[in-house]
Amino acid sequence: MSSATHRSPVVFDPLSDGFMEDPHPHYAEVRRHAPVHEHPGGFWMLSRHEDVEALLRAEHSVDKGNARSSGAPAPAPRRKGLALIDQDPPHHTRLRGLLSQAFTPRAMSGVEPVVRDLVGGALDDLERAGGGDLVETLAFPLPFAVITRILGMPEIDTARLRELTGLLVRLGEPGSGSRAKEDRAAADAEMTGLVSDAITRKHRERGDDLLTALIDAEDDGDRLSHDELVAQVAMVYVAGYETTVNLLSGGVLALLRDPDQLSLLRARPDLDRNAIEELLRYEPPVHLTRRITLRPHRAGEHEIPAGSVVLASLAGANRDEGFWGPDAGRLRLDREDARRHLSFGGGVHYCVGGMLARLQARIAITGLVRRFPGLKQAGEVRWNGLVSLRGAAYLPVRV
Repeated sequence: MSSATHRSPVVFDPLSDGFMEDPHPHYAEVRRHAPVHEHPGGFWMLSRHEDVEALLRAEHSVDKGNARSSGAPAPAPRRKGLALIDQDPPHHTRLRGLLSQAFTPRAMSGVEPVVRDLVGGALDDLERAGGGDLVETLAFPLPFAVITRILGMPEIDTARLRELTGLLVRLGEPGSGSRAKEDRAAADAEMTGLVSDAITRKHRERGDDLLTALIDAEDDGDRLSHDELVAQVAMVYVAGYETTVNLLSGGVLALLRDPDQLSLLRARPDLDRNAIEELLRYEPPVHLTRRITLRPHRAGEHEIPAGSVVLASLAGANRDEGFWGPDAGRLRLDREDARRHLSFGGGVHYCVGGMLARLQARIAITGLVRRFPGLKQAGEVRWNGLVSLRGAAYLPVRV
């Protein structure tokens, strides 16, 4: 059945009651009643695991210029469209090949001591204070410091860079206001200037770090231009910072709300890696991702026309009972197929920083829960108000 004019009575609605506190019941309702639907907002929505995975593997576009209409809300503009996350093949293939040389397993093994050192310092602060806001003490500073340290960024206004990173994420969300486009452009230009100056200095202050590796990365004589380097470094901050904040805070909160699973993790170090996969499945750091169809795409009994904006509900797919079974809505750290979650996307656009995010989560979450056997939530969580990057803005704990 072609559904170019189809409108479902049940549609994705992030403004529905209780959505920000817990969006999963709404995702479940949409998945049951309208797993594939054309939204009145001018985009299509997918929420079953099978359909979302197929879309991500189908090599459609991430370039909004291929859309017939504006459709779903556009992300923040990113450095002249040169960032890996904004590119389709063949440019994406070239950039990913060069970037991947700086994100190899060997490179990541060298990062582990840095992460352990930073986590240890944050946990010391929590212990001295008897607790505090887990987001501000651990989840926010850790990924930003890790990215800055492993890149080997020259001296830079890190406080302002962090502000701009958060601002760009928030201004790219739906409902960000009439001035959002102008504000995004201004924040983007300022961040580009900061990163550009740092890279210029890095050419003179080389070291054993990822930024030097990116400068030197070469594929058949091909290297990243200055503008391309700026775009990739800014992308690592914008895409790798807020998402890891959500993974850390969301993972800890899920464990605090499930004492049996928290006890299991403390008792079973052999589950550490699988536990992170299950936490990624259960509470993904990114809830939605977007593609533009380059050709007609079939999802279930619907044919989505070429040039359509399609939102894929990663959070919905990750709890699809049709794929995971009747306990899809439960946290189960020993789930055998947990790694089949879609939290890092799929296909050619699978997250290049997934290995780094897993490393930080494994060290930070397991270190926190094992060091503090009396860890408790100490008040109400406050959410960040975002839809695609929903996460905690404030999570008080006692240790």
